[in-house]
Amino acid sequence: MASDPVLAGPAEPAAAATPDVTVVVPVLNEEATLQPLYDGVSATLAAAAIEAELIFIDDGSTDATFSILERLHAADPRVRVVSFKRNFGQHPAMHAGIARARGRIVVTMDGDLQNQPSDIPRLVAAVDAGADVASGRRVARRDAMLLRRLPSLLINRLLARLTGARVADFGCAFNAYRREALEPVMHRIGRQKFTKALVCSTGARVTEVDLDHRARADRSRYGMVSLVKLALHVLTGFWAQLVQWLGTILGVLGILTALGVGCWGVAYWLTNGNFPGPLFLGGLVLFVLGLQGFLMAVVGENLQRIQRDVEGRPLYYIERELG
Repeated sequence: MASDPVLAGPAEPAAAATPDVTVVVPVLNEEATLQPLYDGVSATLAAAAIEAELIFIDDGSTDATFSILERLHAADPRVRVVSFKRNFGQHPAMHAGIARARGRIVVTMDGDLQNQPSDIPRLVAAVDAGADVASGRRVARRDAMLLRRLPSLLINRLLARLTGARVADFGCAFNAYRREALEPVMHRIGRQKFTKALVCSTGARVTEVDLDHRARADRSRYGMVSLVKLALHVLTGFWAQLVQWLGTILGVLGILTALGVGCWGVAYWLTNGNFPGPLFLGGLVLFVLGLQGFLMAVVGENLQRIQRDVEGRPLYYIERELG
């Protein structure tokens, strides 16, 4: 295990009894970024004279992340720490932080330094100006086009259509929320992978804020399989009639395709006297099996959600909490 870097916090930080803003940061194996992240957030809050608390959620890190968070908490009473027993995912971690937030405005951000702490006052100002959600929009995004930016564009358009909210960047985790806007959907935060989409789907007032975006220092944890699962999650999470629509559409397409192949085969048979039955029968079977496989994947996702909700399993298990 890597040794902890030396941390330098403010000499005598003042903890607000009732902070105006809560900054929520889920982290996973971020020992290299915690110190500069904390320094940046602290300096920004001090320069903007914002009374705030910082809640870090350690999502089952296996490096020195929790040790560093312990030192930050000991040096700065504004820092609160929640440590999970194992890795449960970014969105359950986000729920743990939001559920414990005391500020009237909740700012969420990643812990990998792609979000710049200097943008926090702009997000807070947008909520103070009347928005329920100050939605971060990454400009000059520093991610790979094929594996990150293109799938993100497709998912953003899908979410915009399903939620009715005109938001350009649903995937940006750097946002600010009015507390009252979060309360109606608290029971779903963590079970859905897009907190911002959940809040926006209630009709919340949204203001988009352009944010700087840095390149990620290490490799992204999202691969192609994760992105496909994320797209399925979006469909099953925000489209209540998905199974009915897919069943109808795929059924119609299957029947029309079968009729088309049959008509073409009959025409070929009449004109050439030889119908290529085995080839087209095999193609038809494969086509139907492919459609059934996709439909089963969607049904399986819905059944998993139903099972999780019926069983009432908790989103996460907390091993230790500081502050």
